[in-house]
Amino acid sequence: MNVYRKPYRVKRKKSIFKNRFLWLTLLLLILIVSIPYFLIFSSFFQIEKIIVSGNEKILKENIQDLVKGKLEKKLPFSFSKSIFLVNLNEIKVIISDYSPQVAEVEISRDFPDALNITLKERVDLAVFCQDYNFTTITNNNTTTSEMISEKCFLLDKEGIVFEETSKDYLILLKIKNPNLKDELKLGERVVEKELFSKILDLFSELENLKIPIKEILIVGEDRVNVKTLEGWEIYFNPQKDSNWQLTKLKSVLKEEIPIERRKDLEYIELRFGNFAPFKYQGI
Repeated sequence: MNVYRKPYRVKRKKSIFKNRFLWLTLLLLILIVSIPYFLIFSSFFQIEKIIVSGNEKILKENIQDLVKGKLEKKLPFSFSKSIFLVNLNEIKVIISDYSPQVAEVEISRDFPDALNITLKERVDLAVFCQDYNFTTITNNNTTTSEMISEKCFLLDKEGIVFEETSKDYLILLKIKNPNLKDELKLGERVVEKELFSKILDLFSELENLKIPIKEILIVGEDRVNVKTLEGWEIYFNPQKDSNWQLTKLKSVLKEEIPIERRKDLEYIELRFGNFAPFKYQGI
């Protein structure tokens, strides 16, 4: 009996170059390497323009020069100014620290090769002044004279001083705090924001009452002295109801103090109770 046997065939191995999975893997690796390389080193994405807007006092050229020095990144084999590598937060901090005039900074990428920088500068709402004592000493180490000098600074809505100005700058409200002894630094907060807001509201109300203001002294947290151009003062407590204190002021000025006698006033006290006691000079 003859048994039929299938002829034996040797199975040929597939060529590795015909392996579709291999080619797909190689293609993927090439893409993984080439795309980052293109994004980082291609001239198409190298930052060429720095657009600065919103500036009035700050020169845009200064900001551009400041930023240019932070664009180039050192990489293992080369340098790059790719728009993808730039650290926006780092540049924002650098610009904010550059000048006390800067209140806010916004930065965005403008593809493919530009940065947009929008500045918001501080706006002066008042003038903050401080007295400095200067003493002259002789060679014998004895005091010969003492002089008081006043320095004034522009103050923004946050209560931050950001620019020195002339002490004769009388367009804005003048504020002083005799409790501050250290020399002021630009960019420093010298008045708490909430207190400053109340002082501005108070100044506006007094202007409506036709009371000309010379300056406002921050004596303490619970006392603000308003010096009028007529020579008398008003004592307010910024921690209490300002509307009630103003109501008392209006009442006492209308009913108890004639306009012609205001120049003889020494002060009107508004901080306590339901009354507004006042005192004439020399009495």
